[in-house]
Amino acid sequence: MDAESTALVPPPGCPAHGTGARIPLYGPEFAADPHAYYDYMRQFGATTPVELAPGVEATLVTDHSAALQMLQDPTSFRKDARRWRALKEGHIPADSPVLPLLAYRPNALFSDGVEHLRLRQAITDSLAKVDSRRLTQRTQQISDYLIAQFGSRGSADLVGEYAKQLPLFVFTELFGCPADIGDRILFGISGMFDGINAGKAVEVLFQATADLVALKRAKPGDDVASWLMKHEAGLSDEEMVYQLAVVIGPGAEPLRNLLGNTLHRLLTHDQYAHKGGLISDALDDTLWGNPPLTNFLPHYAATDMEFAGTKLKAGDLVMVSIAAANNDRTLAAARQSGSNRAHLSFSAGPHACPSREPARHITVTAIENLLNQLPDVELAVPSDSLTWRPGPFSRSLTALPTRFTPVETVRGSAASKSRQEAPAREEAQSSPRKVERTGLWSSFLSWLAK
Repeated sequence: MDAESTALVPPPGCPAHGTGARIPLYGPEFAADPHAYYDYMRQFGATTPVELAPGVEATLVTDHSAALQMLQDPTSFRKDARRWRALKEGHIPADSPVLPLLAYRPNALFSDGVEHLRLRQAITDSLAKVDSRRLTQRTQQISDYLIAQFGSRGSADLVGEYAKQLPLFVFTELFGCPADIGDRILFGISGMFDGINAGKAVEVLFQATADLVALKRAKPGDDVASWLMKHEAGLSDEEMVYQLAVVIGPGAEPLRNLLGNTLHRLLTHDQYAHKGGLISDALDDTLWGNPPLTNFLPHYAATDMEFAGTKLKAGDLVMVSIAAANNDRTLAAARQSGSNRAHLSFSAGPHACPSREPARHITVTAIENLLNQLPDVELAVPSDSLTWRPGPFSRSLTALPTRFTPVETVRGSAASKSRQEAPAREEAQSSPRKVERTGLWSSFLSWLAK
């Protein structure tokens, strides 16, 4: 009895202490030790009532089997956020920080049935055309550029200066963005996820993708945006804008976190002391134990029902705790065997991530290149002093300070050799717009040309 009572005590700082309140998935306490919260939640069964932000309630699925059941049942659980009962009834604050990532938009993420299949197939088929050799080359070039910005300094924040930047640059390159559009897309995505003037950032992002669509209609290239436009699904300009935004934006944020969290694991676990041959192992361990998206995959109950012992009303928001489900005790054997298929870090069912393999490829390539150039890189601060960004959805460090022997970087060799192959760079030169050379993407294009 005493042991059980002790186990039922909420984590330190949790407002649920003695109140029966919903468990908050925000704030510094949750960010510091989310697994303490998940351990506490499991004692309530497969689901737990949570609060994503003040006034935003949801049911969180923490059990792996129940999560898989929900993700694979598109009849009982829908993705269209226009079904969200609390939002329709005016219970969600208009300025809620979680609303931009949950509110409905006409893209594959928020669609169901035939419409979802049409939009998803267009995205999947277009991404499948990316040649792995081209992806490796582009990732290495962008990695070289980013390392060149801090390599001679002997120190770097590998989250802010590397993991945060690289996925955005890779996506901008693969979608054939000229300099001015690329600058605005990078600004929009960074602002949206960092919460810095998010409203303005979203406005800039959608205007930039609209300009990219107009450019590709007039002058298609050998890039994902042009392939998506030519797909037999026949996407309208509006559909193109929303599909591009959902692939570039929410696609880049998890990749940023995966890259940063894998680097964190390599630098803080002794088992990876000889880092070169264990990057894939560290990546899989990260996907299991510290996934880039911790609580997401929003669904809405199609009808009043009982699910996993919990009564739901039609339109209730139900989400999956990917981190809790991955650490379900029933999966211990799968984790120990090194399997990378049972975890839910790339979701499952009809809405499973279509970029699973490219994400792994980019992460491994980026880390290999970094470690090859900075072989003695190490943490510059005690590991227990590192802090994590607060929020219910993502898991990423605020910073990863490192030090290493300064290196001299060589500009332009491999990059200039491939310059003729890159339509985005040709468009950057021929674009009639005035290009502001202080932007992130413009700076990269200028560096490649040297």
